[in-house]
This record gives sequence, structure tokens and C-alpha cells, in this order.
Amino acid sequence: MTELIGWMSALVLAMTLSRQVYAQWKTKSAKGVSRWLFIGQLTASAGFVVYSFLLDNWVFVATNAFNFCVAVLGQYIYSQNKEIDREKAAAQGA
Repeated sequence: MTELIGWMSALVLAMTLSRQVYAQWKTKSAKGVSRWLFIGQLTASAGFVVYSFLLDNWVFVATNAFNFCVAVLGQYIYSQNKEIDREKAAAQGA
């Protein structure tokens, strides 16, 4: 039962973070999103992967490894969307 609670919680967190990245990708805009969100997520997830591994807690190794990958993707999409926002602003200013 304990493992099930861990895995279900991990699934909820993974879905929440994935949804944020998907929303950014779909809107093609970086508005309302701080790049520090993904920088913080990358840092925390990397630390938690190591910590969870050292504790031999595979639920959180898997969860945080996935969250790290989501953060990498989120940072990439954020950067792309930031460029799109700059191009739109330049086109409107011209």
C-alpha cells in the first residue's frame, strides 16, 4: 500500500508538470511562465534523483528522473517561445 501511494502521488506530479509544458508548447508563448520555474525544477529534480538513489527509493528515482526530463523539455520550449514572442513584438513595432 505504501508503494502504491508513492506511485500514485508521483503520477499526479508528473501529469501536472507535463501539462504545464504541454500548455506552453500549444500556446507557443512564454507569457506568464518564468524560466526560473524550469531552472529550479532541473536543480531540484537532479538533487532528488541522487538523494532517492542513495536511499534506494525507486519510486522517487523514477519520478524525479522523469521530472528532470520534463524540465529539460520545458526549458527548451520556453526558450523557443521566448524567441517567438520577441519576433511578434518586433513585427508589431515595425
